[in-house]
Amino acid sequence: MSELTTARRATLHRRVRGIVAFTITYNVIEAVVAITAGSLASSAALLGFGLDSVIEVASAAAVAWQFTRADPERWEKVTVKAIAVAFFALAAYVSVDAVLNLAGVGDVDHSPLGIGIATASLLVMPALAWFEIRTGRQLGSRSVQADAKQLLLCCYLSGAVLVGLLANTLFGWAWADSVAALVVAVLAVREGLEAWGGELESPFEVLEALDEDAAQRAD
Repeated sequence: MSELTTARRATLHRRVRGIVAFTITYNVIEAVVAITAGSLASSAALLGFGLDSVIEVASAAAVAWQFTRADPERWEKVTVKAIAVAFFALAAYVSVDAVLNLAGVGDVDHSPLGIGIATASLLVMPALAWFEIRTGRQLGSRSVQADAKQLLLCCYLSGAVLVGLLANTLFGWAWADSVAALVVAVLAVREGLEAWGGELESPFEVLEALDEDAAQRAD
């Protein structure tokens, strides 16, 4: 990565603060809706989805805190570790709820509200994650990229919850969202291990390469 000018670095820092502000606002709303819908439908998957939103708020807040410091790079490692812990916590909670559901502790009722919030997240989160990971790559910040991967995990979880809710609504398969949630839990552990070790692989490498080529041509 070429050396950033002071002005460019300041612009990217402002962009990061804007991204995390939007992420926190959206996920607070998402958490309230998902937890409410999960409580009404007795859905462990929706409750886990709401908890994921809470963890995403914590992750974004950690990055926001980092970029209010006079020297954000100094706090890079501790911020990445905090995001990794959030991944592990999410995996543990989703796993426990999924196993309890599969064991027949509770049944999932139909939830149009849950289907709506999961669909909205599938539309919003991929674009937001791409924008943040692009910014983190330009800035050379592992913590920003780790937070973006947290958003990507929300996409996986949104898809899993949506499939489970639709399968339950259309076919009466109450176990489907629990199985999908266990897959997401495995992904969460993998992402947490990568963040803990500082090994972050961009899920948007092709798009980033195209963007870099376009920027080079513009120069």
